[in-house]
Amino acid sequence: MSATRSASTPATPARATVTPSGLTRAAGASAALAGLIYIVIQFIHPRDVITSITTPMWLVVHLLSMSMAVLALIGLAGLYLSQVRRLGVLGLIGYLMFSLFFILQSAFNFAEALIAPLLTDVAPQFATDFVGLFGRYASTTDLGPLALVVPVGSALYILGALVLGIAILRARVLSRGASILLIVAAVLTPVAGLLPHTVERMAAIPMGLALIWLGYSLWSTQHRAAQLPAAGSEGTEATEGTERGIRRAAQTR
Repeated sequence: MSATRSASTPATPARATVTPSGLTRAAGASAALAGLIYIVIQFIHPRDVITSITTPMWLVVHLLSMSMAVLALIGLAGLYLSQVRRLGVLGLIGYLMFSLFFILQSAFNFAEALIAPLLTDVAPQFATDFVGLFGRYASTTDLGPLALVVPVGSALYILGALVLGIAILRARVLSRGASILLIVAAVLTPVAGLLPHTVERMAAIPMGLALIWLGYSLWSTQHRAAQLPAAGSEGTEATEGTERGIRRAAQTR
């Protein structure tokens, strides 16, 4: 009777499990996708003038920018948490500063995409000055605290990327080339600010490439780390922390 009952019992379907390794690889993919979007945006971004605000391309570009900022936040969280002990205080400072930049960017992009177009009829001059903040146009209206978006955002972007890049380079977990490119991209940004705005945009390309490279390095290293326990003796279960697994995988490169 019991044998018949057990034989007729349907097998329980396997459930998909969420693992630290899977989340870390997803964070790596998010960072890489953010970098790719960041590069593409530079070639399709319309001029920061009021005539562009109501165009479909303006909406598309700034929704893409907002999505890129969210993806970058996910990617940075994975980059930091995967090597948190080795990054130390310097890495924490860089991570927080760079993340705050993307939080600020996502909020600003939301306003550019969905709020600024509504102001073109009721407050055209304010809308012009608002979208011209990053276009380096002189403001004729009092923007109040909004005027601090550019200097604060620039400082968080440059210093955050620089400090985080140095911390990742010192940690020796992910690709050294990717961390060096992140540092170079941060250093190039203020230099590019001396050039015309259309040329200045091209300084985002090294930063986008750095995010792609770091994201791929995190994804591939974690992928190797996830396979390491399977290479051990059969019948044993080896569960390692994400950071330890990444370090072991990095040593096998």
